Amino acid sequence: MDISGINSKNNFSFILASKSPRRRHLLNKLNIPFRVDAASINEDYKDNEKPQQLVQRLAQQKAKAVAVRHSESYILGADTVVAMNDEIIGKPNSSRQATHILQKLSDKTHEVFTGVALLKTDEKNRIIQKEHFFERTSVTFGRLSPALIQAYLKMGKPMDKAGAYGIQDRWGAIFVQKIEGDFYNVVGLPLHSLFHCLIAFAPEFFNLNSLK
Repeated sequence: MDISGINSKNNFSFILASKSPRRRHLLNKLNIPFRVDAASINEDYKDNEKPQQLVQRLAQQKAKAVAVRHSESYILGADTVVAMNDEIIGKPNSSRQATHILQKLSDKTHEVFTGVALLKTDEKNRIIQKEHFFERTSVTFGRLSPALIQAYLKMGKPMDKAGAYGIQDRWGAIFVQKIEGDFYNVVGLPLHSLFHCLIAFAPEFFNLNSLK
């Protein structure tokens, strides 16, 4: 059962504005041929900015930064943050900070927000269509012992991830006691919402008649 059917009249390219290997892996699940052109933007937070506002703003900025380089293309930008009680928890800058973050998340529930932005450009690189949304997933950790945290740190996994963990990692997976919402959103791309958005935004990339 193949849900991907590229229209022979479709000349548009699909661009992922992210260098994340996790997002590349997830987007591959939709069977859309795409290229990667990672955006480079200032990802600083604004004062009093809510997590859902932040991820949508950054996702849109990433997509726009890449759109100027591509004509007749669809651009996908995304950003993910972890938050607890609306306090944004970013990527750690050091092992000490990663330890502090994981201790903070231990035996508590936090939320993962991913913002998604979709843009379409014409033959002159002008944006002619746009859409954005966010997804929220609640994640509950069990108690993380100091030994478990240190074992995870030694693997070098926390340093490039929001909240200092990856739910897809061998150790990161066993931190999670309960999850409410889209699992893939925690990894970095909410596939269910993205798929249904793309059906309307870029229908030429999907052949739903093959779903039999």
